[in-house]
Amino acid sequence: MKKKFLLLTVMLFSFGTLFAQVDDATAEKVYKIMESTDDVLAYHGDYSATISLVIEKPNKPKENVQYKIFERTDKDLMTIVQLFPEADKGNGYLRDGDNIWAYDPISRKFTHTSIKEALGDSDVKVDDVNRSKTHWRDNYTVAAFEEGVLGKYPVNIITLAAKNNEPAYAKTKYYIRQDIPLTLKEEDFSGSDRLMRTILIPKYTKVPAGYVPTQMIMRDELNKGENTQEVLSDLTFDALPDRIFTKAYLEGLN
Repeated sequence: MKKKFLLLTVMLFSFGTLFAQVDDATAEKVYKIMESTDDVLAYHGDYSATISLVIEKPNKPKENVQYKIFERTDKDLMTIVQLFPEADKGNGYLRDGDNIWAYDPISRKFTHTSIKEALGDSDVKVDDVNRSKTHWRDNYTVAAFEEGVLGKYPVNIITLAAKNNEPAYAKTKYYIRQDIPLTLKEEDFSGSDRLMRTILIPKYTKVPAGYVPTQMIMRDELNKGENTQEVLSDLTFDALPDRIFTKAYLEGLN
């Protein structure tokens, strides 16, 4: 009887821990930290950049893919155009607020899509370049907060749970430097708490407008040996013409 009581007590404690949420003060602190990870980056207003991806899969040659991204962060406008390989040149994405369209230059058709969609055959999601100012509070609840060390850096370890269908993953754990709010590592989990993807950000570059993550490594945890390395280059913060954020712009590229 004592053993059954003890087992029941442990089970109840475990379930209580599983579904426990942080208090309001801690949640507010976490949201401010996550918002500061956006504020410290150089992406404010208009910017453009080239995204180069190296995709590695077991028993396959490395694949090189390149995109041009244009974004107007204060209006939730974004255009992504594929530059390489030549066979896929002109494929694109257009975001206007909550609406995202994928463009196929061969059929010249737009398809309403999701920020969960991957860029090409890579481990990069459209959601990874989403810069909406309120996306943390709109899309996540705070599941856990603790402090720790990652490499040589003291970090805040923050776990966020998706509260709607917008995020690409059900739960994500972030490792954020305490001295400067830069994300060093991200772990993405399924609804069953299975690790799906790990992102490492080993390199940031400081520019006048803030910090830019110029190298990222994304590891597919379900398919061992499958990785995507992302390198950012040709970054500019010049004002962009309004026409770039239209369907006509993508249609006119080919």
